[in-house]
Amino acid sequence: MSIPSEVANACPAGVSLNLFERYLTAWVALCIVVGIGLGQAFPNLFHVIGGLEIAQVNLPIGLLIWVMIIPMLLKIDFGALHQVKAHVKGIGVTLFINWLVKPFSMAFLAWLFIRVWFAPLLPAEQLDSYIAGLILLAAAPCTAMVFVWSRLTGGDPYFTLSQVALNDLIMMFAFAPLVGLLLGVSSIAVPWATLLTSVGLYIVVPVLIAQAIRKTLLSKGQAIFDATIHRIQPWSVSALLLTLVLLFAFQGNAILQQPLVIALLAVPILIQVFFNSALAYWLNRQVGEMHSVACPSALIGASNFFELAVAAAISLFGFQSGAALATVVGVLIEVPVMLLVVRVVNASKGWYERSA
Repeated sequence: MSIPSEVANACPAGVSLNLFERYLTAWVALCIVVGIGLGQAFPNLFHVIGGLEIAQVNLPIGLLIWVMIIPMLLKIDFGALHQVKAHVKGIGVTLFINWLVKPFSMAFLAWLFIRVWFAPLLPAEQLDSYIAGLILLAAAPCTAMVFVWSRLTGGDPYFTLSQVALNDLIMMFAFAPLVGLLLGVSSIAVPWATLLTSVGLYIVVPVLIAQAIRKTLLSKGQAIFDATIHRIQPWSVSALLLTLVLLFAFQGNAILQQPLVIALLAVPILIQVFFNSALAYWLNRQVGEMHSVACPSALIGASNFFELAVAAAISLFGFQSGAALATVVGVLIEVPVMLLVVRVVNASKGWYERSA
């Protein structure tokens, strides 16, 4: 099987993030300023945009989400699933962290920080919505950026590809039930019809479209496929940034009234990133997996498919919800935090390999 160029080789010296990836946090910060400014200057325009809905799906946002997600899903080769057997223990750790630890630990941290410790500092009417957004963020394992993190740690490219493909396959069936369960446990009303519609619109349909396009491009040769991926890669980040501008235009008043909200929402996200990455890294060492497997396993356990989380939060709770804002905070801190995790796993390679 031929592997896409973005995962074809373990990270050689000098591999780095591209311009958009390296400065994603700066772009998001700029979107905050631009979005809030535009929202305050043209409130009627954004009211009209917010009203462009069909069946609770905002059409401009729906289009942007597809442009955001489909280029990422083109990189996923479900044919790589047969390689799962080569690293059963590492895959087991990944699935354990992604589906049995991360969503539940985030639900607990969200309850502890948002509903208990930070409750006096946050608007009471948004507490449930903030918790819902954090749950949505943790319930979607990373799809695209994990390829970058894996490269930067010298991760096994076959393992990275197979674990992402397996997680995407599971997500098609498990995302809605898991989110519904955790929202129910958190005493948050579950809009099942909207949740299932979101899964169909933002997971199932994009996966099918992406796989059809992938098959067509590969039939024309690997070179054409790689060139197309390279050409459309900026689309995802551009669509994400436009989505964030719209979100912050709607969230402007809430942020101006409660500027501390973003920092408070970042706390449980940061804790769960460090906790889950450390646990996955340690468990891989305990079961005897190679460092090149432990790194991508730990990184996918720490990062999130924030594009899906943003889309689901908007569909379920609306532009102006605390849920949408909470998922955006995940976008804001993703790159600097994951680069820190990358640095830690690279620096600790000697310690890791001194195990059995």
